[in-house]
Amino acid sequence: MKNLAFWITATVLIGGVVAVASGIGDEGRMPELDGAVAWVNSAPLSSKALRGKVVLVNFWTYSCINSLRELPYMKAWMAKYKDAGLVVIGVHAPEFGFESDPVNVKNAVSDLNVAYPIPIDSNHSIWTNFRNEYWPADYFIDGKGRIRYHHFGEGEYEKSERVIKTLLTENGATGLDESIVHIKAEGSEAPPGNDVQSPETYIGYARAESFASPERMARESRRIYSPPARPGLNQWGLGGSWNLGGERATLESAPGKIVFRFHSRDLHMILGPSKNRTPVRFKVKVNGAPGDDHGSDSAADGTGEVRQPRMYQLIRQKGLIRDVTFEIEFLDPGVQAFGFTFGQETGRVYEYDGTRRNGAGAQPGGGGDRHR
Repeated sequence: MKNLAFWITATVLIGGVVAVASGIGDEGRMPELDGAVAWVNSAPLSSKALRGKVVLVNFWTYSCINSLRELPYMKAWMAKYKDAGLVVIGVHAPEFGFESDPVNVKNAVSDLNVAYPIPIDSNHSIWTNFRNEYWPADYFIDGKGRIRYHHFGEGEYEKSERVIKTLLTENGATGLDESIVHIKAEGSEAPPGNDVQSPETYIGYARAESFASPERMARESRRIYSPPARPGLNQWGLGGSWNLGGERATLESAPGKIVFRFHSRDLHMILGPSKNRTPVRFKVKVNGAPGDDHGSDSAADGTGEVRQPRMYQLIRQKGLIRDVTFEIEFLDPGVQAFGFTFGQETGRVYEYDGTRRNGAGAQPGGGGDRHR
């Protein structure tokens, strides 16, 4: 992002579940969709051009597990209600710097098979127009261009679909299928597990917590680290020669390791290849060995490659969830490691220059999610 400094703070409320949903009413006119650096799957759209359509504006970012788990619903609603007058718009607003690169976003949209319009909001212009502060966030707009409902975070999909039906009916649609979509998703888009005791954890020094290597973090300089011998739950550490920046750690020479003691069905990492895009090989172990609990981005023998900057699903425990020690060894230099996420339904509130953009804070609710 150009000339944009921002921070995102994770907050978990009441059992790790956060959601905000308003009642169906009138929350004001739909803001403009100005400021995107590019559009994918569509020419630029405006509120005026969308008048007469029911519009669902979904704020998301492609390395966010909570955003990814909403995508199957967005796709299903678009397919089911497009002919009745629904338009889904996925505003891609980045968290990490690599997500502001239009090339990376276009690649992600293609890989994720997203076919509806995507404005690439790298400067958070549309985000600011909506006074948004969450990933994911959904705004439901009627045919007159008025916001009638919003939902922050994951969950409450049945309620959201009923809002779509209501707005379409108000707009003159008839003969709508009264059933509710049922999603069967795999990999990173699958529903969350119900036994998560590990929080989202950042590796860059700006937001790093629970670092357990014996050496202190060195900011913006190379240092050789030793992995913690016996990390406690939710502690992590580095091994090898790393350079820690504000939002990521870069492996200076291979091999290098990262370890994390966690409790969750899933473990994901946000990783990027070297700056020259050279792939980086890795090998994953759980409690010292590879095994059946590998994720969709690692093979049964624990091997895999970092080829694009994105979220990688590395562990999916198939049996009883327990505390385990994860280790990833990188066999090539240059990998960029941004953080861990465990698939929890947490909520994320966004802070811009340290100031919350939306006066409405999240309130406890059903099945929602707040973010990083």
